[in-house]
Amino acid sequence: MVTVALADDHVVVRQGLRLLLESDPEFVVVGEAADGIEALELAKRQKPKVLIVDLMMPGMDGLETTRRVSRLKLDTRVIILTMYGDDAYLLDALGSGAAGYVVKESAGADLFQAIRDVVAGRRYLSPLLSEVFTRRYLQKFRTPLLRLSHTLTTRERKVLQLVLEGASSSDIVARLKIRLRTVESDLANFVRMLDLNTQPEISRQAVKRGVTHKRPRKPSSKKSN
Repeated sequence: MVTVALADDHVVVRQGLRLLLESDPEFVVVGEAADGIEALELAKRQKPKVLIVDLMMPGMDGLETTRRVSRLKLDTRVIILTMYGDDAYLLDALGSGAAGYVVKESAGADLFQAIRDVVAGRRYLSPLLSEVFTRRYLQKFRTPLLRLSHTLTTRERKVLQLVLEGASSSDIVARLKIRLRTVESDLANFVRMLDLNTQPEISRQAVKRGVTHKRPRKPSSKKSN
């Protein structure tokens, strides 16, 4: 049984996620939070295997929540579930300690797989991001990745070489006879190997190297008079 906690400032979203997850007897939702501060207290109290957090929440956003939960050493793995597929947000999430990043557009089956992967100690990136973003990002850091290649397994080195040659995930699966999830897990680990550990550093490097552009602003919740 995998215990899961939910953090999102929209009640309807939390209810939908609870119904979705509890449709599978493998998962049980042990609590809900409406903001980052509540999520942090929920994590301390329930110590769930997985905490699913929205990126944008009042009081304390998903990135700061992820950082603080990571510091608690609770063996709780954080998955960020968001509408934003922007490069910089993904980089910030990985640098903050998130084990998974799922775009709401591709939720559902992806969320189940994300939970299973992070509980098993792997990272999970939504397929919508893995194919487009990861290949482009790894190309930007080709030289430092090649320097680090001596730390990889034989399979990981083969995957990295094919990615840098421009092969798609499906091409790699066919050529190496391995599972798609193995390829996607390797891609996420390559990103982690770049060791951009803080949010300011990640953002600075991303902009410096032309990986991303200015982030979209969250629409204001204030009403006009």
